[in-house]
Amino acid sequence: MPEFSDTPPPYDLEALRRGDPAAFEALVRAESPRLFRFLLRLLGDREAAQSVMQEAFLQAFRRIDSFRGDSRLTTWLYGIALNQARVLLRKTRRYTPMDEADLDRLQPAFSQGMYAQRYRPWPPDVLAEREDLRRLVREAIDRLPDTYREVLLLRDIEGFSTEEVAQLLNLSEGAVRVRLHRARQALRALLSPHIEKEDL
Repeated sequence: MPEFSDTPPPYDLEALRRGDPAAFEALVRAESPRLFRFLLRLLGDREAAQSVMQEAFLQAFRRIDSFRGDSRLTTWLYGIALNQARVLLRKTRRYTPMDEADLDRLQPAFSQGMYAQRYRPWPPDVLAEREDLRRLVREAIDRLPDTYREVLLLRDIEGFSTEEVAQLLNLSEGAVRVRLHRARQALRALLSPHIEKEDL
């Protein structure tokens, strides 16, 4: 999962508030690669992801005075982008398979018991079937309800903290934990018909 650096962000909040184009360009350069990947996972279409990302940056630029500073600027930006993506998903109901890098991040967490109430290591012959397992996990995540899928992507794939996910989704931290637990249980339930119970 991504780890957030303690180094100062590559943008100047005061300059952004003044409407400085150079500061805005620095923000776009710094945040667009990761934000685009997230939107592509959520929307499943490069053109749609690019369009939503551009609209999110435009809204952020226009609404920068409403940023109170009680979260990271990137968390606030993701919230804007997520709202835009939700609108599009409601219209299109399009879901995208996660890419291989995402599944590689998620698979160790799954095999270490995050998605099982009781952990038993997968035997080597199951782990050897990596491609089949990747496909099964991808399909299972695609079938999760929106509310579960968002929490799972933000927390387990994007690496946001529970507090940040709560801010993004306008939920309490307790509600995020409950939703994430249910998402993981749902994922396990979707996968269990395809994998022997003793291997979960």
